[in-house]
Amino acid sequence: MPEVMTDVRTSDTTLVQRVRERDAAAREELFQRYRGEAYRVAYRLLGHEDDALDAVQDAMLKAFSALDGFDGRSEFRTWLLRIVTNTALDGGRRRKRLARDGTSLDHSPVEPSISEDPAKDLHQQDLRRMLDRALGGLTSTLRGTFVLFAETGLSYKEIAEIQQVPIGTVMSRIHAAREKLQGAIDWSQIKGG
Repeated sequence: MPEVMTDVRTSDTTLVQRVRERDAAAREELFQRYRGEAYRVAYRLLGHEDDALDAVQDAMLKAFSALDGFDGRSEFRTWLLRIVTNTALDGGRRRKRLARDGTSLDHSPVEPSISEDPAKDLHQQDLRRMLDRALGGLTSTLRGTFVLFAETGLSYKEIAEIQQVPIGTVMSRIHAAREKLQGAIDWSQIKGG
């Protein structure tokens, strides 16, 4: 009888242990598993592709160099996204300081598109810019909480762990962010497209 191959995903716990034992393939697998999600979080927090890529790189380096300190009380994903969030927010504060000091850091964020319909692509880009502007109007605390909720699908409990706040605080931040975003978005442009 032929051997049946199953696509079994190695657990994060196993990969973390293997990385601690200096297994480069395990480190690469963890990186590949979470780099997209880490990028989406950083991009939504920072609004700029280059800054987000830098934040993800810095966060991944921090995470892998501090892996011995990861105690497993939370999921690896939760722990990593906390590092990504903190690194991105630190980068955003640094960028604001540089901008105040007169250094230009103007970027024009446009996410790549893979659609076959150019009109739809333009509309999607307009919507994305509108959302980015609205997110940029939120405080870093509200933006961080909302991005973790909307971009990653993390539970309130996981977000509370990442931000080290009570679940009720997470819920109120998400509610406040939704309210502010509702007021900041021009709904006529969305419905018209």
